[in-house]
Amino acid sequence: MSGNERESGTIFREVQRFHQWWIYLTVLVVTGFAWYAPLRQLFADAPAGEKEAPDWAMYLIWLLMGVGFPALFLSARLVVEVKEDGLHYRYYPFHARFHHIGVEEIEEVEAVTYHPILEYGGWGIRCGLKGRAYNVSGKRGVQLQLREGKRVLFGSQRAEELASAMREAMAPSHRP
Repeated sequence: MSGNERESGTIFREVQRFHQWWIYLTVLVVTGFAWYAPLRQLFADAPAGEKEAPDWAMYLIWLLMGVGFPALFLSARLVVEVKEDGLHYRYYPFHARFHHIGVEEIEEVEAVTYHPILEYGGWGIRCGLKGRAYNVSGKRGVQLQLREGKRVLFGSQRAEELASAMREAMAPSHRP
């Protein structure tokens, strides 16, 4: 951690992106069809299905699924920062701003190994039997037990470091 980050109160920072091959394959297949069908109908005068869709619908499919869908996945990232006042997180582009969980709200912090599909239904912003999860890949993370009884999991490629940073922020010497 650089001196400037320490001065700003940042103890830990991690930025994660999707890197699973099967996600890229899915995006590629959907994007391929979203380019093929409109191009075929608009420029080759051959409808993509049994009936010809209106041109505006083909442009909309191309724009949303051929451009927007891959842009969403290519830009998606989870940013987790631990500062002296607690944990700050943003799942871009779904969160317009950073969200905050204050140290006073956290009862317990634990680095854990979990099963993303079984426990939370996969990766992303998820709600499962064990609470809410924010994850991108892997099966390691930090489970926060909040004083109000809720649990929140943050997936991390550096789970032990994240948990250690959270404990440091929660130490009485860091409290304002």
